[in-house]
Amino acid sequence: MGKKSAGKPSRGEQIEAAEREAAIRRLVAQAEADRIPVEETTRARPDRQPRHGR
Repeated sequence: MGKKSAGKPSRGEQIEAAEREAAIRRLVAQAEADRIPVEETTRARPDRQPRHGR
């Protein structure tokens, strides 16, 4: 293997880490934008449907 300074990541590793962090932030932002509030999920059906024939 090549020489590597202990403890200090190479420039390429720093760029990769920054890109990973940016990707995570984008995914979290997208997930938050797509999130359905709990209030919305509890209104899945109308309160009451008229029952015909009863």
